[in-house]
Amino acid sequence: MASIYDIKPAFQNLLRPGVRWLAGQGVTANQVTLAAMLLSLLVGATLLYPGWQPGIYWAIPLVMLVRMALNAIDGMLAREHGMQSALGGILNELCDVLADTALYLPFALLPGANLWLVVGIVIAAVISEMAGVVAVQIGASRRYDGPMGKSDRAFVFGALALAVGLGWQGAWINVLFGVVLLLLAVTIVNRCRKALAEIRA
Repeated sequence: MASIYDIKPAFQNLLRPGVRWLAGQGVTANQVTLAAMLLSLLVGATLLYPGWQPGIYWAIPLVMLVRMALNAIDGMLAREHGMQSALGGILNELCDVLADTALYLPFALLPGANLWLVVGIVIAAVISEMAGVVAVQIGASRRYDGPMGKSDRAFVFGALALAVGLGWQGAWINVLFGVVLLLLAVTIVNRCRKALAEIRA
């Protein structure tokens, strides 16, 4: 199934001149990976401060976009500028999961939001990324299949944050959470199924 991840090559082409400049300045892929995680942890912490809500949610779409750019940049630095390493592979996977958790869990504090739906989304997101990584263990490629991959989640939660910042809150939020959780379940199945199909081929 289609995913926002599919537009990644075009996004990378836009970033490539900046990536070359960063490489020339001595910036490493691992530094960018850690910067993306720290940005997410910082913003996630600010979402916990009631005095800054709902206005702080206006920053989330921008943070999501910056984080997506940083995630693309670290990969390009690693692949195109000889910075691939075992440590980088570990950081890339773990930092993404930690960043997602920090950014998404605070949404459970929204008025009327169902705590367990948000917790379920976070858990399912972790499992979906685990399914993508486990594919490598069985001889397939790292799976990024949708319909609710990392980029798709960033888009959905960025749009939700924008709506919250505009004051659009209500029962529909839990409906959205339910749909996201369902699509995450489909994503997990898709990644496992396509990984198995890949090794059979």
